[in-house]
Amino acid sequence: MSATAHRTERGSAGSTVQTRPILNFDPALPRSVLCAGRAKLSDTMPNVTTLNVNGKKLRVDVDSQTPLLYVLRDYLNLTGTKYGCGEARCGACTVLVEGQSMRSCVTPVGRVSDKQITTIEGLEQDGKLHPLQEAFLKADALQCGYCTSGMIMAAAALLKKNAKPSRDEIVKHMDANVCRCGTYPRIVKAIEIASGTAKEVAE
Repeated sequence: MSATAHRTERGSAGSTVQTRPILNFDPALPRSVLCAGRAKLSDTMPNVTTLNVNGKKLRVDVDSQTPLLYVLRDYLNLTGTKYGCGEARCGACTVLVEGQSMRSCVTPVGRVSDKQITTIEGLEQDGKLHPLQEAFLKADALQCGYCTSGMIMAAAALLKKNAKPSRDEIVKHMDANVCRCGTYPRIVKAIEIASGTAKEVAE
């Protein structure tokens, strides 16, 4: 199976406009295959040897064009961040970089090697869950759980810049994260609980 596919864009009348390559990562493929198409870019760039993850400086030795997601999961054993689509469309791989949400499946590790990265594992502090993690449990805002870490990280980015978002602001911010089980109302409720804007909390 090839790690590269092509997407055909069509005009409004159905005529073909262009065909462009897209990344279609298969987690079962060797990382050397996934990164082969980027060899020319990485030839002139040194390997990344350290990353700042969850408040710690960790040693790695990876090609600078390797997706951050694979470094987190395969090299650092931080498996809470999930592979979903490989195209930055579903949000399962969301992490925080300098407090901003970022899709790790399409982010070259070299781009964030000097930045502070936070994964779902980094939200818990001294054995105590983050308020968002507690709220997701309280609201039962998960079913299969595969999207949950990405949802929580995206929500953490929202609350970092807006501690008391309205329901509409929550929906707008979380719209790019996909829950295939359809628990969106409970996800919104969980964020409201964590922010203190839920009716049961505010009253």
